[in-house]
This record gives sequence, C-alpha cells and structure tokens, in this order.
Amino acid sequence: MYDTTKFTKMLSVLENDIELSTTKVEGKTTSLNISDKGTSATYMLADLSVIPVVPDLKQLPNFNVDVTIDSTFITRFNKAKGALADEKNFTFECKGGKGQIIIGHSNINTNRISIDVDCKCDGDVSPISFSADFLKEILNSNRDAKTASLKISTDGLAHLHFEVDSYISDYYLVQIQS
Repeated sequence: MYDTTKFTKMLSVLENDIELSTTKVEGKTTSLNISDKGTSATYMLADLSVIPVVPDLKQLPNFNVDVTIDSTFITRFNKAKGALADEKNFTFECKGGKGQIIIGHSNINTNRISIDVDCKCDGDVSPISFSADFLKEILNSNRDAKTASLKISTDGLAHLHFEVDSYISDYYLVQIQS
C-alpha cells in the first residue's frame, strides 16, 4: 500500500461488515476489492518499484534529543502543518536548552511556524530536518497513545515511540537533506 491515508478514507465510506477480495494480474496482486451491502471500492496497490528501498539498519545511533509528545503538541503540529500545507519538512533545533520544531525553516525569510517543545538536548543542536508529511500521519495514527516520544540523533535519524493500550509502535524518519 502506497497511500494508507487514501485507503483509510475509502474504508470510511463502507459499513462495518465488509467483504475483501484481491485481483491478480500475471500472478501479482494488483488491487484490493472491498464491499459492503450497497457500496464497493477498489484500492490499487503500488508496484514495488515506486516504493523506495530502505537499507538495513546495522546499528542505531546515539539519540541526542528527547522530545515529549502529548496531545497539545499533536494539535499544534497538525494546525501548523495545515496552515503551511505546502511545506514538506519540519526542522528541529535547540539553543540554550530550548527546543523548537519549525515548519517552513529556511536560511532566508520565509513563512514559518515555530513550536516550542518540552525536550532534553545534549547541548545545542543545529537545525535538522525530517518529513512533516510523515510525522503528521504518524501522529494522527497514534493520537490515543498513553506515552509518546520523539528522539533525534544528530547523525540524521529520528525515532518515534508510542504506547497505546497493549500495543507498542516504533517509527523511524531519515533526515531530509536541504
């Protein structure tokens, strides 16, 4: 599945009791067919060639930053991302022990929104950017989490950890080079 947001929206049109089947072409599953009593939907699956190959992680780097994620942060981030919907990245920086997540960060004057975050940083952290689109999807998928955190390594990796009921979810974002 390439666009899980679209798939979720398509599912929301259907009732709770659904039937699911697949379509295969030349031995490959190409689509999911979903239907209820009066509505049907077809979701096209992505060809593996359009999904970037992720290299195996050999060793986790040391994480220099630990940001607390709570409902206030999720709400603020979503509103900021909505206001600057064309911005694809968010940037984290820490100066003097005060951390900020910035949507629209640039070395020139731009429209931007800076969100102060509750964090622990090992010294000052130069601006480091990650996908705001992915973060928004991850936050929305885990908004019911009892505990959540975002750890950032200045080596270019972010780790998000969520605990919801008896489930644990971990996500990794790779630094975006600007």
